[in-house]
Amino acid sequence: MTHDIRTVLWFNGRGREAAEFYCSLIPGSRIESSYASDNGGPDGNSHFEVIDFRLNGVPYQILDAGPMFPLSECVSVSVLTPDQAETDRLWEKLAADGGSHGPCGWLKDRYGLSWQVVPQIVYDLMTAPDKARAGRALAAVMQMGKIDIASVEAAAREAA
Repeated sequence: MTHDIRTVLWFNGRGREAAEFYCSLIPGSRIESSYASDNGGPDGNSHFEVIDFRLNGVPYQILDAGPMFPLSECVSVSVLTPDQAETDRLWEKLAADGGSHGPCGWLKDRYGLSWQVVPQIVYDLMTAPDKARAGRALAAVMQMGKIDIASVEAAAREAA
């Protein structure tokens, strides 16, 4: 027996626009399906839309159904990037046009969804078996907004 599992994100308008934006930024992403109804959403009288999409193969669903449940930092999408250039690109594109930069690789996009943009090498350094080295890498990341790979690598190399 298999189960189709996806994360559902509740939006208050602009859900389709958000899904299209996310798919345009992440390679290997696409909208799979959607359906809409004007016959009453979760509050019984509003329009709603459901958009199924994949970001680099990972399934998500947007339920665009009104203001009852606003997005918060309790849910974020984490993206491991291959290099500094891709980290910089995603960091700026996701926070553009009304989003905001946050600490430690976190940001909020214009739709209110939180993201963590972390270079793969930095994640590897923070989870390395050498706990002292991993701790130095994590301490460096905690001082940053957008993550700078060279700075984290330098911190991880420092002698205790």
